[in-house]
Amino acid sequence: MSSTHIVSVYDEELKYLARRISEMGGTAEQMVGDSVRALVNTDAALAQKVISEDVILDNAERQINEKAILTIAKRQPMAADLREIMGAIRIAAELERVGDLGKNNAKRVIAVQSSGMPRKLARGLEHLAELALMQLKEVLDVYASRNVEKAKEIRERDDEIDAVYTSLFRELLTYMMEDPRNITPCTHLLFCAKNIERIGDHATNIAETIFYMATGAPPEGERPKDDHTTSVGAEME
Repeated sequence: MSSTHIVSVYDEELKYLARRISEMGGTAEQMVGDSVRALVNTDAALAQKVISEDVILDNAERQINEKAILTIAKRQPMAADLREIMGAIRIAAELERVGDLGKNNAKRVIAVQSSGMPRKLARGLEHLAELALMQLKEVLDVYASRNVEKAKEIRERDDEIDAVYTSLFRELLTYMMEDPRNITPCTHLLFCAKNIERIGDHATNIAETIFYMATGAPPEGERPKDDHTTSVGAEME
């Protein structure tokens, strides 16, 4: 087999990993968006669709891992190529977890359905989800472009999602204190809001992985955080 053919096959293997990551990202985005719509509209059928789609991400992650391990064993890649393959494994794991968080929110739709959701809280959840989904979409675009500066920018924007989550957390606690009947539905919504905030964390993790893939070094400094829910809880006691 000629060296040109070997390189061509190797390139195809790397392209396969990139294509599957892109597909996983699209599925994860759809699941998260649908899970929030299902929550806000108490749409049990849409929630069930999200839950059933989780297996798609599970299978994709497994296939990416298998392909990556096989490629490493056959090609013994060095430096940038090895980072490319290991990065695909890491990003697949992050996207699979994003899908899990969407599925977990979808599972709470029935619990929230019986009591309904105040429109103000629905808007808060929608806004939080919009920020998290925008961050996820942008980081997937960066995976395609390998724009290191954009990856750093996404990483440093994580505190915006944290701030919105803290504000929503505060509102939910207020509703629970005003009327004990709100405690059960608002508890479910607290978990949902935390899941959405964690989606932003996974997007940030992906940005850090892309930075490492492109440069061979982790980003410098701590990522900014603006999650004050612990102190808010203390204030409410």
